[in-house]
Amino acid sequence: MGTVRDWLVLFRAGNCITGFVGVFLGAILTLEDLPTGNNLNITTLLALSVYSFMASWNALNDYLDFEIDKINRPDRPLPSGRINKTVAMTAIITGCIISFGSLFLAGQIANDMTNNFEDWYPTIVIWLLALVLLLNYEDDRVLLGLKNRGLPGNLAISISVGLVVLFGAAGIFDPLNERAVSLFVIGTLYNLSREIIKDVEDMDGDKGRNTYAMRVGADKARLTSWVILLITLVALLTPFTMGIFELVHIIFLAPGLFTLMAVKKHIYLAEDTTASKMIKISMTLTMMGLILAALM
Repeated sequence: MGTVRDWLVLFRAGNCITGFVGVFLGAILTLEDLPTGNNLNITTLLALSVYSFMASWNALNDYLDFEIDKINRPDRPLPSGRINKTVAMTAIITGCIISFGSLFLAGQIANDMTNNFEDWYPTIVIWLLALVLLLNYEDDRVLLGLKNRGLPGNLAISISVGLVVLFGAAGIFDPLNERAVSLFVIGTLYNLSREIIKDVEDMDGDKGRNTYAMRVGADKARLTSWVILLITLVALLTPFTMGIFELVHIIFLAPGLFTLMAVKKHIYLAEDTTASKMIKISMTLTMMGLILAALM
């Protein structure tokens, strides 16, 4: 059955927290305040939906990468045998049911709040879009199999992660809120850069896979990752220069910006694991900075 720690590793529970927080961030950016009442109930249910969705998908990724992980990550719960594959699949299905059930309950609350439930439809569309992206990422027998198509696969994953912010905004009836859209772009770019670096990390075990790093080589992939981070920097500053956020509040982004710029050294030195961690830290600090900017 595995220990609690084994399950947390399989689900990548820490990464799922980012999705959970991302939904709240989308709501906070839209409301310019903390959600309360029914808005809080909806946001909490949608955050739970994202968390369980991400957890089940992370476990599915390990399930499908079982043979690859025997080389890349033999210490992970499935290839090491600490968690049985059949039990893992049961957990994956359970996670999907929880995700859909939470979405359904949030929809019930939203339906009681308005006579125009159609205004809440974008929430369902975003959930379905994320599902379609991830299914097309994994399945190469019937669907697109983007996982083995290089950069399009990295982009599909990155968009699905960025969508959590729009999911939170849509839950309170404003999916195209300028602040939420800004963070969607920023989050997608951050994740795209990190996905490319992670592919460089996994090159030894990815022989036979058509990842972007395998196609162009480690050095070019690292350069692409850094160029995307520079674009991310522009995306971070643009909402402040356009007046979407107060310009004076850009100070809250300082820790994230400094961390982002520090990634260059690790990319240049081919310290891929450190670079990946630094990108994640920068993204987290940026999210915290934008929360403060929205609340002030």
